[in-house]
Amino acid sequence: MTESAKTHVILLSCGSFNPITKGHIHMFEKAREFLHQSGRYIVIGGIISPVHDSYGKPGLVSSRHRLTMCQLAVQSSDWIRVDPWECYQDTWQTTCSVLEHHRDLMKRVTGCILSNINSSSSPVIGQLSQPQTQTTPIYHNHDNMNHKPTAIKLWGKISENLGKICCVRPHIDHFTFVDENANLGTAIRYEEIVKLRILLLCGSDLLESFSIPGLWKDSDMEVIVGDFGIVVVPRDGADTERIMNHSPVLRKYKDNIIVVKDAGSHPMSVVSSTKSRLALQHGDGHVVDYLYQPVIDYILQSQLYIKASG
Repeated sequence: MTESAKTHVILLSCGSFNPITKGHIHMFEKAREFLHQSGRYIVIGGIISPVHDSYGKPGLVSSRHRLTMCQLAVQSSDWIRVDPWECYQDTWQTTCSVLEHHRDLMKRVTGCILSNINSSSSPVIGQLSQPQTQTTPIYHNHDNMNHKPTAIKLWGKISENLGKICCVRPHIDHFTFVDENANLGTAIRYEEIVKLRILLLCGSDLLESFSIPGLWKDSDMEVIVGDFGIVVVPRDGADTERIMNHSPVLRKYKDNIIVVKDAGSHPMSVVSSTKSRLALQHGDGHVVDYLYQPVIDYILQSQLYIKASG
């Protein structure tokens, strides 16, 4: 399959990121690698969307801090960006509404019709073949953008044009996002894209939460799994097959769920924000294994998580 014929994917991860860890970034990297090796997908970008302050989780620090820490964690990445739209809304947003926002936004900015995961012309994403050996990697780390393959250049073009129509909110002047009320003008079309999808990227803990009665609206689950699709990176030896069979909605849309193989055996699969906060509170030197150094420096400078807060 030629690169232009493959489905282009944007991975979107929602969560507290309280704080963002090496495990979060590892999740993006493992998912991208697995999708590329399937031979059917090209991941052109990743989006981190921290939750709104009104989510009400105990110990959740201000979005001002969480956005800054996320930006520090991805500052060397050429394909993952932080989006503050969710934090800047008047109140907490559901995961479903965040996915729909980014779907509509990408449609308006790129002029592309984003594929429904269930369209007849689309491959069944949950039934990927075994990873195929590639002699030439899809991505190269060149400093010159002109030397980068199509997928990286494409994400750069999208990000550049998002920046041209965005507005900057006070107190986080290095963050930009697209205002839904902005005048977008003529939609930009990218001839490299044949099909574009936004997939929710998550760990197996979020997948398991779908089985908790009353936690998710059935209508939201139908949209998230049925219309968009999920890429799951298992954590700490989780049995994703058992989790999916335990939920009627997950069973119904099992073919729309991609489980990244062998990710649960990686050391980063056990890293969590909770472990990171505890390490900070106890002065545990292992915190350097969980968090990037710029994030640690910011936490210490801002005196975050030092006192136990739940």
